[in-house]
Amino acid sequence: MTTSTALGRAASCLERFAGGLCLTLVASAFLHVAGAQAQEAPAAAPAAAVAAPAPRAAGDGPPLWVIRDADSTVYLFGTIHLLRPGTAWGSDKVDAAFDSASEVWFELSNPDDQTAMMTAMRDHGLSPDRPLSSRLTPEEKARLDATVRSMGMDPAQIDPMRPWFAAMMVAMTPLTTAGYDPTAGVEPNLRSRALAAGKTLRGFETMDQQMAGLASMSEDGETTYLRHYLATHDTAAQQLDRAVAGWTAGDLDAMAVYARNNGRDISDEAHEIFMARRNADWAGQIETLLAGSGTAFIAVGSAHLVGEDSVQALLAEKGIHAVRQ
Repeated sequence: MTTSTALGRAASCLERFAGGLCLTLVASAFLHVAGAQAQEAPAAAPAAAVAAPAPRAAGDGPPLWVIRDADSTVYLFGTIHLLRPGTAWGSDKVDAAFDSASEVWFELSNPDDQTAMMTAMRDHGLSPDRPLSSRLTPEEKARLDATVRSMGMDPAQIDPMRPWFAAMMVAMTPLTTAGYDPTAGVEPNLRSRALAAGKTLRGFETMDQQMAGLASMSEDGETTYLRHYLATHDTAAQQLDRAVAGWTAGDLDAMAVYARNNGRDISDEAHEIFMARRNADWAGQIETLLAGSGTAFIAVGSAHLVGEDSVQALLAEKGIHAVRQ
C-alpha cells in the first residue's frame, strides 16, 4: 500500500468517526478539524450559527481557577472534548470569566488547518512499511480486527496506522456509539462564542507539534497504549460517564481518576508524553503570558488540570498560584 493510499484511508476513517473533532485526553486535539480532506476540497458549508452558552449545570458546575497579578488575570478551565448533546456544564462564573477575557486559549493554535492535519498525520501517524498486523500477537490482531469491524471498517483501513494513532480511533468508537459527540464538546461552543465576540484565539501547540510529541513514544510504549484501549473498549463509555458526572459536579477526585486511568495506569511513558511534558510547556507559556497584561481565558482538557503534574502544580513550582473559584 502506498503512503498516499494509506493517508487517504486514514483521513477517511477520521472523517467518518471523528466528525471533525476528537477526544483529546487525553486530548488528542489534532482532530479538531472540520472533516479531513482526503483527495479534494469539499463544497463550502454554510456558516455555522453562533453557539449559545451551555445549559446550566447543577450547583457550581465544572471547576474554574484564576491567577492574578498586578495587571493580568488568567482563568483556567478544564474541558471535556466529547459530550452528549445537551449536557449541562454552563455556569455564571465560567460565563463571566469568559466574557471578561480578550484572549481565549485552546490546546491547538490551528485546529481548522486541513493541510496541516494531513501533513502531520502523514508524518507522525502512519507507518505503512510496518503495519499494525506485524506488531501484534495473533490474539491481539484478532481483537483489533473485531473492534475495527464493529466500527464498520475493514481492518485494512487501519493497518497502516502507527499503534498510538490507531489507539485513538479504538478509544473514540465506543464513546461515539454511546452518544458522545465531538461537536457537542466544550471547545466548539467556546470557539464559536469567542469568534462571535471578536476575541483573539490562541493555542499552546500547533497540530504538528502536538502530533510529533505524541508520536515520540517508544515502539513498546505505542503497542502498550493500543493494547490498553483494546482491553478497555467495552468499558470506555462507562468510564467517561463517571468522568463527566464528576466534572459537571466539580469533583476533582473523579477527574483525577479518569486522567490516571488514561495515563499513568497505562504506563509512566504515556503519562509523561501525553500529560506531564505538555503541561510543563504550557506552564511556561502561561508564565510568559502573565508577564504581559490583560485577561485571558484558557480552556484545555480537564485531565491537564488535576494530579501531581497538573498545570497548576507546575505553575506553583514557579511561584505562580492558581486559586479555585
